[in-house]
Amino acid sequence: MKLAEILAGVEAWVVGGTVRDELLGRPVRDVDVAVDGDPEPPARAVASALGGPVFPLSEAFGAWRVIERSTGRVYDFSPLQGETIAQDLGKRDFTVNAIGRPLAGGELIDPFGGRADLEAGTLRVLGRAAYESDSLRPLRLARLAAELGFSPDPETERLTAEAAPRTAEAAGERIFAELRRLVLAPAVLVGLELADRLGLVRAVLPELADLHGVEQSRYHHLDVYGHTIEVLEHLIDMEGRLEELFGPAGVRATAVLGEPLADELTRRQALRFGALLHDIGKPATRDLRPDGRITFMGHDRVGQEMVRNLCRRLRTSERLAQFLGGLTRHHLRLGFLVHERPLDRRAVYRYLTRTSPVEVEVTLLSCADRLATRGRHAERATRAHFDLARDLLAAALDWRASGAPRAPVRGDELARELGMRPGPELGRLLAELEEAAYAGEARTRDEAVALARRLRENSGR
Repeated sequence: MKLAEILAGVEAWVVGGTVRDELLGRPVRDVDVAVDGDPEPPARAVASALGGPVFPLSEAFGAWRVIERSTGRVYDFSPLQGETIAQDLGKRDFTVNAIGRPLAGGELIDPFGGRADLEAGTLRVLGRAAYESDSLRPLRLARLAAELGFSPDPETERLTAEAAPRTAEAAGERIFAELRRLVLAPAVLVGLELADRLGLVRAVLPELADLHGVEQSRYHHLDVYGHTIEVLEHLIDMEGRLEELFGPAGVRATAVLGEPLADELTRRQALRFGALLHDIGKPATRDLRPDGRITFMGHDRVGQEMVRNLCRRLRTSERLAQFLGGLTRHHLRLGFLVHERPLDRRAVYRYLTRTSPVEVEVTLLSCADRLATRGRHAERATRAHFDLARDLLAAALDWRASGAPRAPVRGDELARELGMRPGPELGRLLAELEEAAYAGEARTRDEAVALARRLRENSGR
């Protein structure tokens, strides 16, 4: 049943991004409806007809939301902001979002030339007041540019740069919601460039903006900010080429990356945030050695803590914070192992235990990081890195699927066999046996007990 049929006789208009996306031929996932009067009765009527929950969305504006059970489509009903639909549209953000369509049918209501701006691919803010009424709207400009491929007109750029510092005043979860859509958008690199140029990155992600002008070693061709953007660019390119780059492991990795993680992000989508944040510890750890070498010792550890603080500010879930922190903490590990090839099973085990639970994702991140490091001997170093990454990715996928190996003997049994009491020493022995089991050196209970006995004797106990 169509919305107009359900709400026959109700004076209402479809507005905002819904009309914009209809005119652009884009999929419409959310339907925004402005109602002349109380929006609760029409919201309840739609919920009854389509099936699904209905609930108040905002006490301040009296909005109601319906979620259609069969499709997940969201319908938001709001009272007119003003006495007429034209006044309501005038309180919106950009001209392309200030178009209304009468629910009962009829001509579009377009008092600000939004349709012409749609045809021209222009984002035009509805004056300074639009930004003053909602401090998040300047960031929305960059997000829309990334999603739609549109560009702001010069006056909108000027007003956005002027309003950018206030963007940080918006609630953290609202900022993150906009960043999430920006980072996942088709033209994310264009949107980030715009956000950076207009001061929006400085306002909402100062840790990222601080990477500008931080010079790196001779192994890099860009400063840390430029390098970070290039890492994201390579990661996005890799997303569609995993089978080409990693063979059968790439096919398996594609499936793993498609799994939901947290905060409405899949693992693949969250990995994009990992690319943006992996080096934010570099400014605080930059050092110039007497021989002229530039170092960033400990930037992985410092960056991990910075990521956790950033996630608290943006009010992300703890699961996402741990995921991004893990990527930052471990993004260097694979590179350190390249010169130790070929790795034995024990070395692989140590890599997996230390990078878990991001062992798959951080392996891929390290490859994008390597591709964005075009200094001395870059091609040779990149080939060596990918050769190792193919092996470690396959091992990481097996690890993810089956979990960490267990020692072939239980802790209480081992303690009884060796006449030990439970404690740290027993824990260390069990950890050794798990590594030995992964390496194929202690496959049975008897082999594990014998190895533990030797290890204990060699320690002098």
